Amino acid sequence: MAVYTEVADEDLAAFVARYGIGRLLSYKGIAEGVENSNFLVHTEAGHFILTLYEKRVNPADLPFFIGLMQHLAEKGINCPQPLEAEDGSMLGTLAGRPAAMVTFLDGMWVRRPRLEHCAALGQALAELHLAGRDFGMTRKNALDVSGWRPLYAGCEAEADTVVPGLSTELAQELTFLEANWPKGLPGGVIHADLFPDNVFFLGTELSGLIDFYFACTDALAYDVVICINAWCFEADGAFNVTKARALLNAYRKVRPFTEAEFAALPVLARGAALRFLLTRLYDWLRVPPGALVTPKDPTEYLKKLRFHRSATSARDYGLDG
Repeated sequence: MAVYTEVADEDLAAFVARYGIGRLLSYKGIAEGVENSNFLVHTEAGHFILTLYEKRVNPADLPFFIGLMQHLAEKGINCPQPLEAEDGSMLGTLAGRPAAMVTFLDGMWVRRPRLEHCAALGQALAELHLAGRDFGMTRKNALDVSGWRPLYAGCEAEADTVVPGLSTELAQELTFLEANWPKGLPGGVIHADLFPDNVFFLGTELSGLIDFYFACTDALAYDVVICINAWCFEADGAFNVTKARALLNAYRKVRPFTEAEFAALPVLARGAALRFLLTRLYDWLRVPPGALVTPKDPTEYLKKLRFHRSATSARDYGLDG
């Protein structure tokens, strides 16, 4: 369960009272996610999500996240909306952490995405990218290629305890990606963490996108390959090119790829795999004592990284020119 910080009942009741949504009736920790402490809060006015920002979230970035969700909603993207407290603020402090309340979205995330789910995601991601074009704020991706080597340095000494030879393999991959990372690709607001548990469906209809706390300004195609990694590999580690084709074709019907993006997909996919391998490895080795959280297996992304090394063009992902 992703709860790093426990909240006292009376403190939460006082926090909720700031929003004019009635008395606190109940609350419980939310199992998904590994970055922040999340709670489902039930008040007299309905259900809401409370987030306490932990770990990698810089409090100075919170206005970007809050503003982005407001902007996207105005553009027709179904995403959580921050609640405004009676004093006009959208951010507060709870249990010593920055905190915010957002609206609750109906729907469920799918454990085993099918073709129609992947296609719906591709369309929604392209719509998100277009909706973000005129968002007035920017945020550097703190986990772009320039941030991977510091992560590696924090894992280097212990990496081989997870997989023998992993430290050397990661060092070689970093050297390659730093030398070959694509530049000048179309950029804008990206979600950067659109895993299945951040996408809600009602049946096969996509009902909402959540968890924008890695959102940033970066290459749009990088967001696409993050989704390929998260949605188009099966439980046994096999790549499902049919799902990737459905995702990519649905995306480009809304926002076509440039020739440069088409050529860059294999390298971008390698980078996306390495980014999540490194953050998972770091978390695997450093779970805070007493935290109610289960770290995600980093070796899942090692297998994906090795697959992407064998790809020579976007056609290996089901995308024709």
